[in-house]
Amino acid sequence: MKTVALAAALAAGLGVTGPAQSADVTHEVLEFSDLRGWANDNHDIALDVFLETCPDMKDPDWQSLCALATNQTNARTFFELFFRPVLIVDGKPMLFTGYFEPELNGSLTRTATFRYPLYRKPPELRRGGKWLSRAEIENSGALNGRGLEIAWVDDPVEVFFLQIQGSGRVRLRDGTSLRVGYGGKNGHEYRSIGQELVRRGIYQAHQVSAQVISNWVKRNPTAGADLLHHNPSYVFFREVGRVPADRGPLGAMNRSITAMRSVAVDPAHTPLGAPVWIEKGGSTPMRRLMIAQDTGSAIRGPQRADIFYGTGDAAGRLAGKTRDPGRMVVLLPIPRAFELAAEDDG
Repeated sequence: MKTVALAAALAAGLGVTGPAQSADVTHEVLEFSDLRGWANDNHDIALDVFLETCPDMKDPDWQSLCALATNQTNARTFFELFFRPVLIVDGKPMLFTGYFEPELNGSLTRTATFRYPLYRKPPELRRGGKWLSRAEIENSGALNGRGLEIAWVDDPVEVFFLQIQGSGRVRLRDGTSLRVGYGGKNGHEYRSIGQELVRRGIYQAHQVSAQVISNWVKRNPTAGADLLHHNPSYVFFREVGRVPADRGPLGAMNRSITAMRSVAVDPAHTPLGAPVWIEKGGSTPMRRLMIAQDTGSAIRGPQRADIFYGTGDAAGRLAGKTRDPGRMVVLLPIPRAFELAAEDDG
């Protein structure tokens, strides 16, 4: 499960945060002909991704559909026969952002180049408890020499952004990769360093991005360290060894997610595992069927989604640029779709 979407985290506090939940949520049952671009999508890919996680859905309606899905020869017909598109809105505009799996260069031992550690959670830190701040951890050496290091990497800013994403890969010197996932946090609230750069008058809000922050910290190492310490939240990791290197990271359903077909949603409105049709605007429009397989602390409301772009720097650049309007429509089992619409009328 993600911690915070990168684009949303950088923007937090800049007057462009995502919409909050509202009590005035409505459900409108649509026709598949209302979905712009539906006929042109590759529904077979979407069905394969749906099958990754539908066995874990507990509701009997979903279990029945999952059983039917395993023997389908026409994916589009399957979705059109057994689902109805439902537009769920709360009066707030749609916001699409993006996230990715970072890939860092690293080593299993400390060297002159690889000297910034990724730590496991210390045993004295209890779930929900509050511990040392980021500055206190890094300045006091409280974790030094305790054998909590999973790996060492070559860039402290990359460690910082890995903590925002919550999971990633470390590419080791022998060519193999080590995957790490979210293992806990120190109990402090996240503070946006993007907002802090704006507050200090260094950049304007529209100029802030992950690359801009990284470049500024590298040009100003002392002030850069102080900037990173402005965020007291600190994330610990765990080694994720059971996910093959060619698969995506684990999402909220504890299954690998798929680049450009998995999306993070607010499970208060969209069931995890459900197909969702997205119509993203912006400079890179997107019309495709995705599967809701992840969540995130910045993803709140029925018209809010975070698209998984994949692994590595190229995926990160695409994810970081994504902050677009549009529309998201959830595909629900037919009885549930009409039940929700009837509840609105009643």
